[in-house]
Amino acid sequence: MITRYAEFVGAIHAGRENDFYAFVEERLVPLWTKFEGATAVSISREVSRDEGAPSVPLLLAISYPDEAALERAMACDARFRSREETQALLTMFDGTIFHRVTRQSSYEVRKAD
Repeated sequence: MITRYAEFVGAIHAGRENDFYAFVEERLVPLWTKFEGATAVSISREVSRDEGAPSVPLLLAISYPDEAALERAMACDARFRSREETQALLTMFDGTIFHRVTRQSSYEVRKAD
């Protein structure tokens, strides 16, 4: 499985936090869940961070079974619509969005005997 992340590095405008997250939930999540080939969509809100670490108030992760599915998603209509909608979201945000693709490995957690 591979996952494409969008890291919102920066700050939501003061007093706009609820508007920002409501916009994500109401207008963007419905589009992100329509990306062709996607198997999971996850959004995370930062709760805390190490001292000196940059602020990442939103982390989007969309998973795909393989690179071919990711390529289909990057070309689908829902992605282009979400890019347009994201422009409105950015009126409430000062910062940069970084994207990265990762290959994932998962391991079972075992309890000590």
